[in-house]
Amino acid sequence: MSPTTRSRKRGDSVSTRPGAVSTGSSLSISTAESSDANTASPSPTSASSVTSISDNEATTKKGKPLLDTYGNEFKIPDFTIKEIRDAIPAHCFERSYLTSMLYVARDVFYILTLFYLANTYIPLIPSKAGRFVAYAAYTFVQGLVGTGLWVLAHECGHGAFSPSKTVNDFMGWWMHSALLVPYYSWKISHSKHHKATGHMERDMVFVPKTRIQKFEAYGKQFGELVEETPISALFNLFLQQLFGWPMYLLTNVTGHNFHERQSEGRGKGKSNGWFGGVNHFDPRSPLYESKDAHLILYSDLGIAITGYLLYLAVQKFGGWNVMVFYGIPYLWVNHWLVAITYLQHTDPTLPHYHPETWTYTRGAAATIDREFGFIGRHIFHGIIETHVAHHFISSIPFYHADEATEAIKKVMGEHYRSDTKGGPWGFIRALFTAPRVCQFVEESEGAEGEGKGVVFFRNANGIGPKPRDLKDVIDRRNVKVPNASVVEEH
Repeated sequence: MSPTTRSRKRGDSVSTRPGAVSTGSSLSISTAESSDANTASPSPTSASSVTSISDNEATTKKGKPLLDTYGNEFKIPDFTIKEIRDAIPAHCFERSYLTSMLYVARDVFYILTLFYLANTYIPLIPSKAGRFVAYAAYTFVQGLVGTGLWVLAHECGHGAFSPSKTVNDFMGWWMHSALLVPYYSWKISHSKHHKATGHMERDMVFVPKTRIQKFEAYGKQFGELVEETPISALFNLFLQQLFGWPMYLLTNVTGHNFHERQSEGRGKGKSNGWFGGVNHFDPRSPLYESKDAHLILYSDLGIAITGYLLYLAVQKFGGWNVMVFYGIPYLWVNHWLVAITYLQHTDPTLPHYHPETWTYTRGAAATIDREFGFIGRHIFHGIIETHVAHHFISSIPFYHADEATEAIKKVMGEHYRSDTKGGPWGFIRALFTAPRVCQFVEESEGAEGEGKGVVFFRNANGIGPKPRDLKDVIDRRNVKVPNASVVEEH
């Protein structure tokens, strides 16, 4: 795989060009590493936390510059959430009952129409191969529309659907329950994700492994023989896309594993895994407080009702028919949900923060917008294209998110990230390339001050700066650090 560097003008799509450092490094402990290997060829039009550097500038009074995965310099954001909010036109905060309900009606109409057409006309196709292709097409398209309904329920969870909390929760509960999502349980944990985006000890989704965690998980030989192969990356991606969502709900996979340090105080002895009690269905889970117990049970009730209706459907129509008309589209919904979330928070240009450096604004800025064409903007309601603005102020309805995005670019400047090159195909390509480029995170060599609390993706595939010597990487799991991470009002 040829190494590349990336640069971006404000609001432009990501471009690629040769010049990053190829090191051929692995997860094994190295005995000597040259500091010069951490400086990649600069880009002449760098922005979005990317600034050209030279060897002469590599060492300053503040230490060496922070380098992203492609070796470009990163500068910690210094704007405020108030500046973001003030830049957004007032009408973008307005939520309309009618508009939101019409979108729900539209998506439900799509779902019912697809079912009617498939159930009525596909059985009439004389060829078995033709019926197979038609059913496959149905499950794919129905999965896309189901994902759109999932996004509308997501709007409800953020209060962006309507001005009424009651309406939001009722609509979100039945839409998510119909998709086997525990609405309130997810709403609470997802709120924690928004309040701690990019936080290495509090974020709730796709928290990257550190260099030490990766080494402990795979070991020297396994890392050298398997982690670097495209086949292994493809297999792991397949598991992530097929099982990632249910595993997240059941075991908190990709979520943080610092439950004893959380303010709720219910995480003593709890850890991610099957029998650790960290899941979205148990009111005793450390993800929730005692006052949330009834909401978790309401979520479970919604899942139980849907499960019972599916049972009745199997009794009447048969398991195969239910699998085709509901089960496989459900798996497609899970795939798109995981893919979208993964690529919103996993990119070579994105930082993550340890507690002493993290703030709400910095975490919200550590996200990226992508492009998925007609499907993304019409069927997925723009969740892929406007995610950065959504993380700053999540109560803005999706139909105002494009305008809000343009407004915040003026404040974020070089810190706004988007990767729109290639449109939908670029999105799919990123899904396959990110696992090989973004394998683990560690601090930049020579970082000083706040920079010590910023980590970036590195890899064992020789792409970008060489990973640091493992013996110099700090293991923070048992290190108590001052918590300066004040969540700003948003």
